[in-house]
Amino acid sequence: MLLLDTHVLVWLDEGNRKLGGNALPAINKALADGQLGVASISFWEIAVLVEKERLDIQIELDIWRFELLQTGLQEIPLHGSTALRAGQLEAFHGDPADRMIVATALENSATLMTADRKILGWDGLHQKVDAGV
Repeated sequence: MLLLDTHVLVWLDEGNRKLGGNALPAINKALADGQLGVASISFWEIAVLVEKERLDIQIELDIWRFELLQTGLQEIPLHGSTALRAGQLEAFHGDPADRMIVATALENSATLMTADRKILGWDGLHQKVDAGV
C-alpha cells in the first residue's frame, strides 16, 4: 500500500508540479494495483485548511472526497490502536495529523509518500518515499 500524506493528495488533485518525477508514476502504479491509500485524518486536515482559507477547493468537500474515492483511492480509517500508536511515537514532532498519518502507515505496513522533511528525517518510519523526487 502506498499511503499519501495530505499535501501529496492535494498536489495530486491540483496537478501541482511539486510532485517529483518519480512520484506520479509510483502513484499511478499503486492506483492501478488497487494499492493507493489516504488516511482518513487527511480529510479532516483538508477541511481545517479550507475553513482557515489556507486551501481552496472549488467543490463541496464531501463531493470532492467521494470523487477521489471513486477513482480507486482507498480511505484508511483511524482505529483506536492507530490513535494509541500515534500518541506513542518516540522522538516525533507534535503535529497531531502527522502523528496519525505516520501511525496509519505503520499500522498498515504501508509506504508513506510525503515531502515533509520532519517525517522523512524520522528514523522510526522505514517505508517512506520523498514525493518531491
